[in-house]
Amino acid sequence: MTSITVEASQLTRIYGGREAVSDVSFTLKKGEVLGFLGPNGAGKSTTMKMLTGNLAPSSGAVKICGIDMMDNPREAKALIGYLPESPPLYREFTVDEFLTIAARLHRVSRSHIKKAVQVAKERCGLTEMGKRLIENLSKGYQQRVGIAQAIIHNPMVVILDEPTVGLDPIQIRDIRALIKELGGEHSVILSTHILPEVEMICDHVQIIHKGQLVFNGAIDVLKQQRHSNRLLVGFSHPPAAEALLLIPGVQQVETLASGLLRITHTEGANPTEALMHAAVSNGWGLHQINPDQTSMEEVFVQLTFQDQAA
Repeated sequence: MTSITVEASQLTRIYGGREAVSDVSFTLKKGEVLGFLGPNGAGKSTTMKMLTGNLAPSSGAVKICGIDMMDNPREAKALIGYLPESPPLYREFTVDEFLTIAARLHRVSRSHIKKAVQVAKERCGLTEMGKRLIENLSKGYQQRVGIAQAIIHNPMVVILDEPTVGLDPIQIRDIRALIKELGGEHSVILSTHILPEVEMICDHVQIIHKGQLVFNGAIDVLKQQRHSNRLLVGFSHPPAAEALLLIPGVQQVETLASGLLRITHTEGANPTEALMHAAVSNGWGLHQINPDQTSMEEVFVQLTFQDQAA
């Protein structure tokens, strides 16, 4: 079986003459965790529905492990586990009852259902919850049940749409750890609008804005965009800006409310060593010097702004 588990080609979905998703293409390999990132209304959920076969694309194609979703939907869907934004739970059932039904729906053989339920509960931290009614569980545990039904049949691809929305910080941490663990054995697509979540969990990221991909690459490439040509510098006896502008490579000096100086330097130049020498020679009392990194949120804004300006 090919190592490429998901192949989306020029996916487009039109609603009322407007392209909600436009020409989205990407591939995903076994063992990768893909973060599908974008603001609310960007087209994330529409793309997820097309990937899972719940919504037909207006044009384009989806292949799961080489199987075309339109030509062989039953075979392709059997390789997917899906948790939509609103978990499809029967809250009047116990966890065991619901997962047993989920296993049957996913065509797990009758002789393996009990084992499949047990394994899913263990992986999702639900071992002690089997006899509990789902409606009596916290939202965090209900999300775990939702993920358990998505992996009950040990699919090649697990697709999770906004799995941490509405959870408290402890629940979010636990769900993120679970998703990272799932990435070891499955291909995982995580749809979210939370930048730090992608940075912590994913090894590949795509950013969608107004239905179009504005970034597609490794998480390390996105992190690299955080590096800027600015330094944050702290002096006990700060010099005048004119003195700093005499140092080769220094282009601009800005005093921040914190008392630190933000020094902008020319691309490719790093005046750190020259600043340190000047500080020692002139008694400026240098006590801090470090890169002024662009936040992940600023990178996202820059990418989407570039898309708007294009």
